[in-house]
Amino acid sequence: MPHPPRPEDDMARCVEELRAALALHGITLPSLGVDLPTFAGAYAPPVGLVSLGACNATTAHALTAVLRTAAP
Repeated sequence: MPHPPRPEDDMARCVEELRAALALHGITLPSLGVDLPTFAGAYAPPVGLVSLGACNATTAHALTAVLRTAAP
């Protein structure tokens, strides 16, 4: 019988999907990753966060342009 997905597995997949989607637009967030300390909380079930990290102004402008283009 398969085991249910663990929250941290889903978060890792989420980060990889976000990284791939950003890459389609030539955007790289070097610090993009799973924020591991959020799994140490007392919440049930554990709630993980995605750490978008820091980026330079060029990357921030590129991300802004993509989001504005995608907005209705």
